[in-house]
Amino acid sequence: MAKNVVVVGTQWGDEGKGKIVDWLTDHAQGVVRFQGGHNAGHTLVVGDKVYKLNLVPSGIVRAGVNCYIGNGVVLNTHHLLSEIRELEAGGIEVRSRLKISPGCPLILAYHTALDRAREAAKRPDCRIGTTGKGIGPTYEDKVARRALRVYDLFYPERFAEKLKEIIQYHNFVLTQFLDAEAVDYEAVLAQAMADAELIKPMVADVSAALHAANQSGQNLLFEGAQGALLDVDHGTYPFVTSSNCVAGQASAGAGVGPGMLHYILGITKAYCTRVGGGPFPSELDIETPGLPGYQMSQTGREFGTVTGRKRRCGWFDIPALKRSIQINGVTGLCITKLDVLDGLTEIKICTGYTLNGKNVDLLPIGAEEVAECLPILESLSGWSESTVGATTQESLPPAARAYLARIEALCGIPIDIISTGPERDETILRRHPFAH
Repeated sequence: MAKNVVVVGTQWGDEGKGKIVDWLTDHAQGVVRFQGGHNAGHTLVVGDKVYKLNLVPSGIVRAGVNCYIGNGVVLNTHHLLSEIRELEAGGIEVRSRLKISPGCPLILAYHTALDRAREAAKRPDCRIGTTGKGIGPTYEDKVARRALRVYDLFYPERFAEKLKEIIQYHNFVLTQFLDAEAVDYEAVLAQAMADAELIKPMVADVSAALHAANQSGQNLLFEGAQGALLDVDHGTYPFVTSSNCVAGQASAGAGVGPGMLHYILGITKAYCTRVGGGPFPSELDIETPGLPGYQMSQTGREFGTVTGRKRRCGWFDIPALKRSIQINGVTGLCITKLDVLDGLTEIKICTGYTLNGKNVDLLPIGAEEVAECLPILESLSGWSESTVGATTQESLPPAARAYLARIEALCGIPIDIISTGPERDETILRRHPFAH
């Protein structure tokens, strides 16, 4: 009987989902991306090779695994083709194994122009920290029912007619409201038509393909992008991404019923990070050498895969994790980057907040209230021994085991996997998601 697993980030993204998806793919015949765009970044380390993926599902580096881009993804075809060529240059066969939903909304040049112009027009303290890749404006077009989708590429005349109307609308906003340059219609059309010829062979009814795979007994892995606290409905709004990042979106964003989602694996770092603007209750100083936040930043190499920006770092946040567990229905946790904490004499956990004089044990909804939260910190002993590359729980220092046990006790969800390094085999398995 087929077993399907959804992998989601439980923090503000960058939790190390790519490595875990790749590691789990030895039990899956298909990997599905169901939301976001090329604003996401997954870094995989396989032997001496490093793969940086934005759109292609992480399962692509496993031979014989099919990969699917669901209708919930907003698609920049030009970027996708560039990513495919890079993978092919590294000896990975992509095109016969990648299936793209015809329902994906297309990211076009005017979306990128709008994204960047809007962010530039805001006061610095109000900027979201968008990647400027056109994700938000594309989702806006989708909801406003004016988006061009992948299936429109199959009808050049219809595509050109729709494009002309849409680009007039967006160019008016760019030039008259945002004081930015207009986007050239002919250039956008020519690029889209050139990409279309290369994309078309990979376009398939992803929903039907996933149902067929499930019926034939194939295990599927649904790969989320970003993190649950960036979810447009449930995150620290407005400092969020433009899509739903929660596990339930795997159903809508891939065209499968929720009954096909059997196990939800929540990925969480052994500490917290955040890129861009927005409240961060347990945030630490990452600039001063010798302080815990500096070690997290430097040892954890906390720089964005997509943007290269420094990630803000902080102590593990239980109220934030509890919110993620609640909105995702998490079955089990995977703790990543435990090794980054090696050498700290004291480690703290944010167990709750003080908000307006009251104790709170769950991340509030909305950025304004979260910004007012003061962390309640609990201290634990650190460890001096190295956990890098540990593959058994028994090989972890007693203090590291106590730290993990305390996280389990506070959040009420079992830790099923512990990652102790970027390589596939640097992993401790307690309970396998596909065997649960």
